Amino acid sequence: MAESQNIEYKESWRDEYLKWLCGFANAQGGTIYIGIDDAGNVVGVKDIKKLMEDIPNKIQSGLGIVAEVNKHTKNGKDYLEIKVDPSSFPISYHGEFHYRSGATKQQLTGIALTEFITKKTGVRWEDVTVDEITIDDLDAESFKIFRREALRSKRMTEAELNISNEELLSKLKLLSNGKLKRSAVLLFYGDPSIVQNGSYVKVGKFEHGTVEYHDDLEGSLISTADKVVDLIYLKYLKAKITYEHDRRVETYPFARNAIREAIYNAIAHNCYMYGTPIQIRIEEEQIIISNRCILPEGWTAETLMQPHDSIPYNPDIANVFYRAGYIETWGQGIQKICDECIALGAELPRYEILGTGIRVYFPDQSNTPKGHSAKNDGTLDDTMAYKIIEVIRSKPDITLDQLSTETGIARRTLVRYMSALKEAGRIERVGGKRYGHWEIRDDMK
Repeated sequence: MAESQNIEYKESWRDEYLKWLCGFANAQGGTIYIGIDDAGNVVGVKDIKKLMEDIPNKIQSGLGIVAEVNKHTKNGKDYLEIKVDPSSFPISYHGEFHYRSGATKQQLTGIALTEFITKKTGVRWEDVTVDEITIDDLDAESFKIFRREALRSKRMTEAELNISNEELLSKLKLLSNGKLKRSAVLLFYGDPSIVQNGSYVKVGKFEHGTVEYHDDLEGSLISTADKVVDLIYLKYLKAKITYEHDRRVETYPFARNAIREAIYNAIAHNCYMYGTPIQIRIEEEQIIISNRCILPEGWTAETLMQPHDSIPYNPDIANVFYRAGYIETWGQGIQKICDECIALGAELPRYEILGTGIRVYFPDQSNTPKGHSAKNDGTLDDTMAYKIIEVIRSKPDITLDQLSTETGIARRTLVRYMSALKEAGRIERVGGKRYGHWEIRDDMK
């Protein structure tokens, strides 16, 4: 049997092998065989009786766990089996944390150690309390913004918001034993870098790969969320100006609501302990939004583009952003991003995971070829418009799914077409999604 994730061979015992047992206990458990060479051949071990007395004591005193130590004999040669079960809590050896990965032992340090302890103990990075900041030190304007947005989104009532800041923080689960959590400081303190350097958003304009100008938004996460999208669309992007019936129309090259959702997702789900700012890179033909992340085990870029559960990395921060109406819940944020791009006739964003970094690329929609049933300006041709309107006229309360079946148009494509018809004033939705109906303008009947 070869060495593996759970098996290690050693020809003789050394006390440093307690590190290997530590690594097994912190991972999936495992077994060290003493008296077997790397090829799996039994070579025997001396003083086996003494070892059977010493090793359990050394494991107990050095690691604080109990291991199973057994004597075996093969071809007249004795060897030891030292078996360690996986531990439900972190195990250290002289203050060092080791972890078995594949057939190797790794010492955990820095962020890897923090993540490991978080998973083992259930204490998240954002839950750690901060001693040097009090509730009175928090930014009054950030509370004002949150109350305004939470009321506007209707995800909190006026009665729920008309309480003291301390009561509000408690309701939002941002306090622990009367102390501010890191999440509270990030969200509502004017300089969140006091918790972790790099806790800000960097926006840069690039031309031919060179940065032309940039802004660093270093305030609270709430204040940053309140201003970052306007900053991008007013300072960094140029709108195409057209006129419809003497009315000025500004068309930007990126779906604003999609960009907004992606930025807020990056802020809410960023892994702040890496100390790397969220970066928004605006180029001639694309916007790239980057942040650090630790995705659930097994998740890929493809997972993100499919229906998936909501498993936020920072549940407390995500909850505050949800209450403020900044992000969606139930894993619907990326679907909303895609729907907004489709409605604009833009190409869907592309997600890329590079190590602990995640990037989302938004292509400039003004350079995106439209579907075969659309004109170059994004409006529908008369044949397609007539087909959709005829079905709506016969069934005003038809749903999008039903309309997709009736017309043979893919649902995502249909969303874009319906948006074009509404913007052109040719159809109108009256009432909500569930009980509403479609109306056709008089000039199209």
